[in-house]
Amino acid sequence: MTLGLPADIRACLFDLDGVITDTTSLHAAAWREVFDMLPHGREDDGPVPFVADIDYGEFFDGRSSADGVRCFLASRGIGLPEGSPGDPSGRTDTVQGLVRRQLDLYEAGIRSQPAQVCQDTVAYVMRARDRGLLTAVVTSNADCREILRAARVETLFDAWIDGVVAASRSLRSKPRPDTLLAAARDLGQHPADCVVLDATRAGVDAGRSGHFGWVVGVARTGRSDALYARGADVVVESLLDLAGSPDPRTRL
Repeated sequence: MTLGLPADIRACLFDLDGVITDTTSLHAAAWREVFDMLPHGREDDGPVPFVADIDYGEFFDGRSSADGVRCFLASRGIGLPEGSPGDPSGRTDTVQGLVRRQLDLYEAGIRSQPAQVCQDTVAYVMRARDRGLLTAVVTSNADCREILRAARVETLFDAWIDGVVAASRSLRSKPRPDTLLAAARDLGQHPADCVVLDATRAGVDAGRSGHFGWVVGVARTGRSDALYARGADVVVESLLDLAGSPDPRTRL
């Protein structure tokens, strides 16, 4: 069965959250708890809560945690100092303190409710590898390896660019293409020979600006218009829909 990709594609770059695993809801819930502790908005506007269904996709999905915090706070007219990566999670008056707090809450959520792997993606990855394509995970999630190791799918990927690797190499997060370009280099491939598979607007932006050969949007919750608007070549609800597409140049 076809993979639904142009014939010259040699490698697949998969995002984690929303593509390989269903962890988006855990991230959003943790951010909501973090921001519920803060006084939101300008004094004359009154409180503006963190709305997980809206604000997570707008400010955090696909970005590094620190970038997401900066964008969200700016939207609410809140200014906080950057702080340092060593700030404790109990500190809510710095960007880095909020990042640490969210990570602690997220990791607690993962321990109590292990991430669910998207079986359509696992099947697609296995089919791609059977056809000789290389595969990589590209995510800002620092717990990526632990999550996929627990799900017993870690060995399905040839390269990893996660939050830990990105920090060690000083790679900027999506919507900048740095992490995707690093994954392509690690696989020994030109960007034009790679497909980006991402569920976020930031990820699609990164795929387009990095001049990748094909960009697939994964819209499991019906955000196809937004992903097409950012330049996705095709948008699917399931990667098995992509695998069954007879013509990769046709929108599904």
